[in-house]
Amino acid sequence: MVPMCLSFVLRFAPALPTVLLALVVSSATAQPATTTLNGRVFVNHGLVGVGRMSASLKDKYGETFGSFSAFAFQPGSWRRQADGSYAGTLFTQPDRGYNVTGTTNYTPRFNKIALTFRPAPAGGTAQDQVGLTLSDTIQFTESSGTPMTALDPTSSGTGVRAGFPALPQAFNGRLSLDGEGIVVNADGTLWVSDEYGPYLYKFAADGKLMAVVRPPEALIPKRNGADSFASNTPGPGQPVPAPADPTTGRQNNQGLEGLSVSPDGRTLFALLQSAARQDGGNGGSSPRRYTRLLAYDLTNAAAPTLKGEYIVPLPTYLLGTATRVPAQSEMVALSNTQFLVLARDGNGRGIANPTSLYRSILAYDISGATNVAGTAYDAATPVAPGGVLAAGITPAVSTVVVNMNDATQLAKFGLNNGPVDNTNTLSEKWEAMALVPALDPGAPDDWFLFVGNDNDFITTTGFQDGGAYTAGFENDTMVLVYRLTLPGRLINVASRALTGTGADSHILGFVVTGARPKSLLIRGTGPALAAYGVSSALADPTLAVFDVSGRSLFTNDNWNDGTAAADIRTAATRTGAFALGEGSKDAAVLVNLDPGVYSVQVSSTGSATGVSLIEVYELP
Repeated sequence: MVPMCLSFVLRFAPALPTVLLALVVSSATAQPATTTLNGRVFVNHGLVGVGRMSASLKDKYGETFGSFSAFAFQPGSWRRQADGSYAGTLFTQPDRGYNVTGTTNYTPRFNKIALTFRPAPAGGTAQDQVGLTLSDTIQFTESSGTPMTALDPTSSGTGVRAGFPALPQAFNGRLSLDGEGIVVNADGTLWVSDEYGPYLYKFAADGKLMAVVRPPEALIPKRNGADSFASNTPGPGQPVPAPADPTTGRQNNQGLEGLSVSPDGRTLFALLQSAARQDGGNGGSSPRRYTRLLAYDLTNAAAPTLKGEYIVPLPTYLLGTATRVPAQSEMVALSNTQFLVLARDGNGRGIANPTSLYRSILAYDISGATNVAGTAYDAATPVAPGGVLAAGITPAVSTVVVNMNDATQLAKFGLNNGPVDNTNTLSEKWEAMALVPALDPGAPDDWFLFVGNDNDFITTTGFQDGGAYTAGFENDTMVLVYRLTLPGRLINVASRALTGTGADSHILGFVVTGARPKSLLIRGTGPALAAYGVSSALADPTLAVFDVSGRSLFTNDNWNDGTAAADIRTAATRTGAFALGEGSKDAAVLVNLDPGVYSVQVSSTGSATGVSLIEVYELP
């Protein structure tokens, strides 16, 4: 989860004085790749860092670490340090353990990683730009403290727990969980999406189960007309399900793979890995293209309600002359209507064919898509019978933002996409994404996209569920970092300009939308910019906030002169804003504004001129 973003529309208010705006140009790597979706421009500046963790790493329970089915940064932890490096706390989600011959009684869990990052836009001979240190492991349990299990649920029969829907349960009586997505809330609680259910689970910070969300019936796997959560990977001595595949609902091992929360924190999104059985998702080379995105209203966080369901067409690629559909592995919400989605084939290190034919990160937009929530498509009616989209349904649209198989970018850090198969060959399963701001005043729309692999617990020195195992080779945990410019995903509204007094003041207009007031951190910085290489920064800015009639609402000269300094400092940490120096002459205010049109004016306190930066952050 990234810091909360501005959720209102940016425009210049009418009848405002002329604004002296300097265009902010990214200073990232040369020859970026640019694409457009629904009028919004996405820029990929390329691979800027790599990190590794040994496949043999053990967690605090002495079991093999197992890599990333998903990860998310702890809110408020991401920061840019004085030396230009970055640091944050990453919450990571492994899946159901090493299960070549079947699932085991591995206890599902999440991990905490202390992460550091020093970008290397030009590449490097070492793959150490991302530092990753395992700091803690927390196991998932029921509220009673009974551990959950990664064992495949039984084919018939479900777990019954008071206050919860029918739940996937293994033959040993424990609730089955195959965690695939993770969202970290500001209060430390977690949302986890599941492969088996496919369900959404809410856990306390200590890993105890708090709530369960059952998706629409169209996603629930059914055999013989009843719920059947088995994925055809039975545990020791257990029978295979009959039939092997569900009749309707999610395909085996194709559950809610993608999970993300909207920037305003009000909507939880979950994306099915590929099309449901009745929508063409019949496994293998089936036309499984039309999958489903669910949107849950978090206004009542204890009982989320389904408010949206959209059809997301997965991309296609050619295998010889045959058209194939890669499954999606993760998503990140950029706004309430746009998302990044990672889609890939099944090739990579350790696979018969180590060369991936498709491994990309796409931007999707649902602003024009049909909302099928609450319709017959939530039940038995297919949205894409035989893989053909039903008439009258408009799906999401997409464009490729990052081609992860780009040989030039991989070579910058000594990586490859085959045809050789060695320790520098990208592994098959890339399943984790997290987006954090570059916190660069010179490029306020730039972000770092962290992408992680799921190594399937593959190591020659494995240990799990009380026993040792060997997988034949080492498949390290890896993280790749891309620098992106995402104008549709702003941590803040920001502009930079040469600033003086009077008509030469720096003015930014914005609109607060919605039905409720919003809490905002508004800053006019000058002295703080010097630390980021901005020459001729304004020495002493003064800030004022006006309503549409020109009435002054708030003013500030020096941010830490008043009683609000501690709250301003805390707000900067929560939103991911760069820190202001103690005793500096930068200006800042914390405000609550009703919906409406506003402007921010920054002027020089004296007669001097210089560059200033105006920023408006919505507080999470």
